[in-house]
Formats: sequence, structure tokens, C-alpha cells
Amino acid sequence: MDAVPVGNTPPAPPRTTAPGGPHGPHADPPLPPPLAPRTLLSRALAVPLVLGLACFLPLVVISNSGTGPRDAAFWLQLVLTVYCGVRLSAMVLTARRKLLQASFWMFCYMAMGVAPLAQAVLGRAPTPIVGPREHLLQAIALVLLGCCAFDVGALLARYRPLWRVQLLTAGRRPDDGSRDARPLLIHRRRLQLLTALAFVAASLLIMQLGGLSIFFSSRQEIIAGIEDAGISGDGSQAGQALLRGFGTVLPLIALLAYTRWLVTSRHARHTWSVVWTFGALVVLNLIVNNPISNPRYWFLTVMFALLFAAFPVSAAMYRASLSLGVVVALLIFPFADRFRYDEGQAQPYETTSFLEPLALKDYDQVGMFANTITYVEAGHGHSYGYQLAGSLLFAVPRSAWETKPTDTGVMVGEWMGAVNTNRSSPIWAELWIDFGPVGMTAGLAGLGYAAARVDRRVARRAVRRSPPGSVLLIAAPLIAGYSFILIRGPLLQATGRVVIAALCIALIATYRQDHSARMR
Repeated sequence: MDAVPVGNTPPAPPRTTAPGGPHGPHADPPLPPPLAPRTLLSRALAVPLVLGLACFLPLVVISNSGTGPRDAAFWLQLVLTVYCGVRLSAMVLTARRKLLQASFWMFCYMAMGVAPLAQAVLGRAPTPIVGPREHLLQAIALVLLGCCAFDVGALLARYRPLWRVQLLTAGRRPDDGSRDARPLLIHRRRLQLLTALAFVAASLLIMQLGGLSIFFSSRQEIIAGIEDAGISGDGSQAGQALLRGFGTVLPLIALLAYTRWLVTSRHARHTWSVVWTFGALVVLNLIVNNPISNPRYWFLTVMFALLFAAFPVSAAMYRASLSLGVVVALLIFPFADRFRYDEGQAQPYETTSFLEPLALKDYDQVGMFANTITYVEAGHGHSYGYQLAGSLLFAVPRSAWETKPTDTGVMVGEWMGAVNTNRSSPIWAELWIDFGPVGMTAGLAGLGYAAARVDRRVARRAVRRSPPGSVLLIAAPLIAGYSFILIRGPLLQATGRVVIAALCIALIATYRQDHSARMR
């Protein structure tokens, strides 16, 4: 017979899941609990913003007068903008933070949605489209297809096939309970080594470029300093990437690690050596990673990485970052290139509409994708991985690889006869020129799958009692910020810092949790 409760002892709550469960006794740990009423209220207050992203802003753009034709390409661009607005709205209102997916949809909404829509209305673009109108229509359709593939990949990341569940269950130690029982942490001694290397690399960069003052002049002066140091030119692109990469990436990763340490550890906040090291890293990053001497996309990476590393569980900060990011991209980002030139060479820019900077400045991604399609159709054909191989092997000098491919954006720009060949090459164009439409679709689906898996793992780790040295909670914000550069392209320019960051994280990561290794 079943036991009957005695007295006022409440009965045990029913089990919601059998001991075996759908994923076996070693299922992944549960996600954080549902949101509090305060968070739900903030979500309700964001509804006007959602309507603005998906409806109001596109309607404001298309209501302007312009010379652009209202043909199939125009209406398909409007559909793409609304779709990206809806998906970005879903990222704003999500119950749990999704850093990587939110970064992807923010870029798509601005660079592949609103800005190209403004260009279609005004009939003007920052990069001329050399091919027929059909190639632009094809580019917009492929961008929309890639966005849908990204969503499909993210949806597939929610489910695991039975063979994978069995493999994971068989591979877990019986005394662990789950594979998350031994998280990947930051090794304290190795972090101190990385910090020392960061100061050395930044000092070498400062000395090679001619002192501190050059970092607060303009990007033009930085380029001139690189040329004077003898590390520019066609034969030394790898040297330039390594010099700037080590001098900027190492200080940033060290600062992210110390930021997490101070935010999550009272012991660290009362240890003078940790506080002073953090202050020194802040000063060092203000020198080598300031917005004056660095590209705007890299400074955006620095700000996003620091913000999400310092506030890993704040839903309000997450939503505010996404919302303000759209405003900054619309109103400030197109004018933020004034630090690229010296004061005497900066061109004054006057505008009577907020659409003109979007049509004349940086957002050339859809146009360059259309030009890439024209380049392939003109007889050059697909490269079948050759461009990707050049990006992955960026460190190989051209003296050892004479036929090493150039940046996809530069290659297409030279073929177009453009004076300025420093053009973007979005991830859609990079995948399409290598593998065609099928490879592009599969690649973006894989990208969505990987982003969703990382976001889900971050959701498990980003709790208020997370360990101070969690590697994932500094790597994910860094990837989320740098994804703006990776998605924009070209990949060859972006790969250098990715490899350097991966080496740094591999140096400081450990599974050891003993007293000598962990960050208290």
C-alpha cells in the first residue's frame, strides 16, 4: 500500500521527470528559473520598441521621396528589413540572453536591412553596383535565404538526436552528474603570465609606431607609422596583422578576465594587487584600443565585450545594449570615421536627412554581395574553398605562397576598377564565392546552430553565483562583439585577431580547480 502522510506533513511534490528522463540520468543541468515580474514588466515596456523596429522605422524609410525604382528588388528588400526587425525584436524580448544570435540580427537589421532599404529609396549607394539589376535582386534573395537558414540552424540546436544523447551519456563520468560538473576555468598563474605578455606586446606596438601620441592623433597616422616600421605592403600583411593583433588583443582579454574576477569575487576586490593590475590594464587599453586609432568595428567589439563581461546576468543591460545599439548604428556610426583622417584632411559632411549617411557611408554589404555575384558570373567562377584557405592560412607570407588569395572585397574592388579597394565582403559573399548557394545556405545554418549552442551554454553559466574564472563568460562576449567584424568581412582581415584570441584563451584555460590554480 502507498504510504499516507501523517499529521500536517505535506506530501512530497510529484516528480516532473522520471529518473531516466528523456535524456537519461545524466541530462544537462536545468536552465535558470523563469523571469521575475520586474523583468516581465521591462519586457512589456519594450513592446513599443519592437513595433518601431519591425514596422515604424521601415515605414519611415520608404515614405521618403527618392529616385530609386520601386521594383521587385525594392519590395524584397522591404521584406528582408521587416524579417530582420522581427528577429531582432525577438532577441530583445527573449526570456534569456542570446549574445551571439542578438549580434547577428543586429548586424543584419542595420547593414542588410535598414541601410540598403534607404539606398533603394534614394537610388544611391556607397559602392556602385556594376552588374544588372537582376544580380542585386539575387543578392537580396540570397541574404534572406541565409537569414532563414540561420534561424533553422538555431532551431535545430534545441534538439539532439538519440545517438548523440547516448554518446554523451556514455562518455560522462558516473560521479560527475553532468559534463558541466568540471567547468573550463581561468588558471590564475597563467592569467598573470598573459597579463605580463600583454604589457610587453603593447609596449612593442607603441615603440614600433613611434610613441604614445600617435595613438591619439588619427588612424592615418597609425597607418603611416606601420609603413615607417617596414611592416606594410603586399608582402607583409601577415606581419602587420600580428603586430596590431598581439598589441591589442592580449590587453583586451586580460582586462576581460580581471573584470570578471572583480565583479564576481569579494576577495579580489579586497586584494590590492588585483585592483592595481586591473587599473593598469584599463590605462593600457585606453591607449591601444581607443576609438581614435582603431577601426570603429573593433572599438565596438571592445565595448560589447566589456559590457557583457561586466554584466553577465542583467536582462536590463542586455536589452538596453541592443536598443541603444540600433540608435548608435543609425545616428552616430556613419559619422564616427572622422578619426580616420587628420583635421586638415577630414571632409565636412552636411546632410538634410538621416537616410543620406546610410546611403553614402559604410553600409555597402548588399551592394558588394551583388558585385561578387557579377564577378563570378563574368567568368571567374566559384573558388571552391580557395578564398577560405587564404583566410585560414593568413599567417603564411606571400613570399612562401606566391598565389595566396587576397581579400575577397579587395579582389572584387580591383576587378571593378574602384579607386578605394578597401571594401567589405559579408559572410554571405564569402560563402557564396567559395561554395555557391548550397554551400552558403549550409554554412549559415551551421553558424546559427553553433551560435544557439553557445548561447544556451552561456545561459547555464551566467548565474549570480558563477565562478569568477569561467572562460565561457569572457569568451562569449568577445565573440559576440567581434562577430560584427566577422559577418561584415572580409574574412582575411578578420582572421588574425580570431587566431590570436584563441591562443590567449587556450593559454589561460584549465580544468584544474585546486587552490593554486583557481581564481578566489
